[in-house]
Amino acid sequence: KGVHYIIIPELGRQIHPLKDLIALWKIYGIVRHERPDIVHTHTAKAGALGRIAAILAGVPTRIHTFHGNVFQGYFNRFFARFFIFIERLLAYFTTCIIAVSEEQKKEICQRFKIAKQDKVRVVPLGLELENLFSIKSRCGRLRQVLKIEDETITVGIIGRLVPIKNHRMFIEAIKHLPGYLNNNFDVKYLIIGDGQERKALEKYTKDLSLDGNVIFCGWREDMKSVYSDLDIIALTSINEGTPVSLIEALAAGRPVIATKVGGVADVVEDGVNGYLVPSGDAETFSQRLAELIRDSQKRYEFGLKGREMVRSRFSKERLIEDIKALYCKSQKIEL
Repeated sequence: KGVHYIIIPELGRQIHPLKDLIALWKIYGIVRHERPDIVHTHTAKAGALGRIAAILAGVPTRIHTFHGNVFQGYFNRFFARFFIFIERLLAYFTTCIIAVSEEQKKEICQRFKIAKQDKVRVVPLGLELENLFSIKSRCGRLRQVLKIEDETITVGIIGRLVPIKNHRMFIEAIKHLPGYLNNNFDVKYLIIGDGQERKALEKYTKDLSLDGNVIFCGWREDMKSVYSDLDIIALTSINEGTPVSLIEALAAGRPVIATKVGGVADVVEDGVNGYLVPSGDAETFSQRLAELIRDSQKRYEFGLKGREMVRSRFSKERLIEDIKALYCKSQKIEL
């Protein structure tokens, strides 16, 4: 409400030189016409094109937020190094860089050496979470649609079905579970999302004879209902910024199990509101997941701790105040 937005059809996720040049020209035209005091960009490609346009248009304050990075798990070594070089160059002309977690700031400043410490500020995500704080267990419609009994434990993984999310590790961990669980537990595993890997993952699941317990749900619009009907939320990514699905899961009072990559450790405190597992370690992931499946009290305690943490750290009100303070400081305006 109150926000004027402009859609640029040429600005897509994939690299396309001609369309990207057209998008840059359009962004430049918009910035020249609007003459803003601040241009604030997000994500890799939009951040690059937006900052170049702002530089060319003479915008005095240029702010960029990293929500993750494309330097690991997306491209080969040559392209990764090329994109690091581009980000270093853009950082020189950027007034302030925002990292969404302390771990991400370390990556930007120390691992990839994109910018100096004094140019990077940590501003955690802020989300609309109020509707998740009040949900109750198993009151959604997902179980009814999928014909899952109330007594059945459900483990869900939410996200695009693309290589970087490493759903194959999730399926592999499920394969190991019989070694850690007895037959007293009825468990269903829900893969929520869609993408280029779906057919390959469905085949992999069938090849492992897991298709009776693993359900591919596609995208769901009513995420409140989804979180209500899940008992445990998983994440197996190779690379992450700050995972929104885990923040939402914790807000809903659900325990999580995730790979320790990127900014995940800024959301999940191992042994407090969930478990952290080394990336690619399906065996350990399976062991930890079995602990949560067996222990309903632990699931409840992790859920309570997670909700408390999320309420204090990831509210939209906190984000608004943080960004407002940053904008005012950049314009030398006193609050």
